[in-house]
Amino acid sequence: MISPRISELVFEVTEEPEGGYSAEYLTEGIVTQGDTWDELRANVKEAVEAYFFDGPKPQSIRLHLVKSEVFDWNETPSNVLKSLL
Repeated sequence: MISPRISELVFEVTEEPEGGYSAEYLTEGIVTQGDTWDELRANVKEAVEAYFFDGPKPQSIRLHLVKSEVFDWNETPSNVLKSLL
């Protein structure tokens, strides 16, 4: 039986504290990284091609950049201050 073609894979991308990016397709556990955004894109494509080497490949890949920030409740973000002036 032939597997149906997946229309889109969504990778969760995080910017690493020491530099670079990591990307993970959570459903299948495909994980890769890159020092630059362009390198990450190439590595994601390579990882997907390797994972689906003997079957239909997805039509598209979405890289979803996730940014996590923690700040003190009493801090006022500088961009808010600038817009108030």
